[in-house]
Amino acid sequence: MQFGLDKFFGINQQALKIHSRRSEVLAGNLANADTPGYKARDIDFKATLQQLKGEMGAGALRTTNPRHISSTGAMAGNNVDAVLGEMKYRIPSQPSLDGNTVDALKEKAAFMENALLYQTNLQFLGGKIKHLKAALKGE
Repeated sequence: MQFGLDKFFGINQQALKIHSRRSEVLAGNLANADTPGYKARDIDFKATLQQLKGEMGAGALRTTNPRHISSTGAMAGNNVDAVLGEMKYRIPSQPSLDGNTVDALKEKAAFMENALLYQTNLQFLGGKIKHLKAALKGE
């Protein structure tokens, strides 16, 4: 029986990548808060994660040659990068006269929320690794 770490960790590793990329986008928004004409962007975490879940659960591809690339493992990371390319622009509640749509308070709140979710996901994965190590040691 094979043991796959991808199945053991589940969607959490993709969620960490999404949180990491979202942090970069939100930091970019904050950095450009005074740039005229800058449009604030964001990643819809729930929609992105649902799309990744759908792609992961779509089933494995059948390979007819041993040199074919498998549909699991190494390819899973590339799916995250492809999905993250689809960023959305924020709808401003009070657009500025220079066309900038960054609301610093909303961006800071979104950044902090994302950081907390990232940290929570790391703690969850740490617990899974701790249980896996205990199982390997026979405790």
